[in-house]
Order: sequence, then structure tokens, then C-alpha cells
Amino acid sequence: MNKKEIYRKAVELMSAGRLFDRNREILNDLFCGSVDRFCDIALALQGYKKVLDVGSGHGVLLSFLHELGHDCTALDMFDTPDDYPEIFKEKGIEFRNCNVEIDEFPFRDNSFDAVTCCQVLEHFSHSPLGTMAEIKRVLRPGGILEVDVPNVVNFRNRSRILRGKHITFEYKKHYLYEKPVLYKGHSFYPMRHNREFTRAELYMLLECAGLVNIEVSFLKSRRHRTGLHRLRSLGSALRDAVPSCRKSLIAFAYKPQVS
Repeated sequence: MNKKEIYRKAVELMSAGRLFDRNREILNDLFCGSVDRFCDIALALQGYKKVLDVGSGHGVLLSFLHELGHDCTALDMFDTPDDYPEIFKEKGIEFRNCNVEIDEFPFRDNSFDAVTCCQVLEHFSHSPLGTMAEIKRVLRPGGILEVDVPNVVNFRNRSRILRGKHITFEYKKHYLYEKPVLYKGHSFYPMRHNREFTRAELYMLLECAGLVNIEVSFLKSRRHRTGLHRLRSLGSALRDAVPSCRKSLIAFAYKPQVS
């Protein structure tokens, strides 16, 4: 399928209630704001059967990939099995509990054809190279990695700086009074963005991780809208006209065939 066909399929599945509970507004908003990214990922992952999603969150991406025929596994950290997203329970998607920032992934070497890591690395409190090493370990030779992160020089951030405002989260709540999450002797601040990325930095990270054929691009911020609400997409289209001002970066890279 090409991207237009994948996009139509995503909207069809969403409208039929096959991706998530349509009564949950947070999931509707997540889908509408992320469907373009999900379709880019689905397009690139065609032919890669076994997929691991690192930092899987609400599970909407994996629900979509599952409907497209992928064998999906989710990896994230939740307190109890009751906290696992309903999507995983309903679709029988395997879920493993893991602090993806410092834990060893609970999988054998070369277990997956593809790994996705969406809007996760910006929440890390420490270097992501350990996580990249684990991703590379569980990928089969020739397997593909997708990573997307916020673009630190996007239009919003540039505008805020020019208006004398900071680009990070609310200072009092997320920095002055934020309490760390303690785990295995380490402190974490997962509820805020600890570092956003430039295009060169994301490329550098993947290169230092030993991945090859790296492509990093600026991701369009198109939302799924219907009816007259489509007019609101004009603003996004104008911002997207300058790629470096787009909200997010998306990268694809590969594990070398021979280490």
C-alpha cells in the first residue's frame, strides 16, 4: 500500500471502532494528532512482521499495526497488570513491563524485525545510549528502527523565545517542585521533556548507537479533521511549509547485516 491507502485504512478502522474505544476522548485526540506519523511508520514497516514498540503508552500505534497484520509486542512501565492499556488486552497484544531507560529488555537477541520508539526519548533523564544498545540487540540484522521526537527548533519554540518565554514545561510545577521517581538507585523525571532534539542530534544519537542508513526528516503536523474543521489545517500547512519549523523529527535506521 502507498501512504494514501494506508491513511484511508487508518481512518476506516478508527471510524469502525476497531483501533480503540471511541468514547475515550484522549484516544480520539491522540489518533487525530498522530495518524500522519502512524501512517509514515506503517509505510516504512511493510514487510517487517515482528514489531516491538518501546514506550508503548496508550497503544494506539500498535493497535493499528496489529490490524495491518503485524505481530506486535509492547514494552513500557506500568505499576500493575490492571494498568495495561485495554487495547492490549482486547487484541491479545503481548505486553512486557520494563523501565526502558535503564532495564535490559526481556527479549533474546535478534527477536524483532522492527522497533518503534515514539515520543519517548525526550522524557529520559539520562543518556539514551543504553536504550539504543538494547534496541540494537533485540533487532535482527537488517531490522529497522523508527524514532520520533520533538523538534527543539520548531515554530512554537522559536516564537516563545522571541516573546521572552521558555520552551520547557511549567517551571514551578515541573522543576521547582517536581519529585523524582526513584528506581534501582536512579532518579527519573518522566513527566516532563528533559531534552528535545535538533535534526543533527538525532542523527548523531543513531550513528553513535551503531545503526546505519540513517534518515532523519521533519515530520508534518497534519491532524485528521472532517467537515469545516479542515479549515483549521491551513495554519498547520503554513507552519509545515518551512520543514525546520515542524513540531517533530522522525528517523529510520537499520541494524547492520554484519556486526
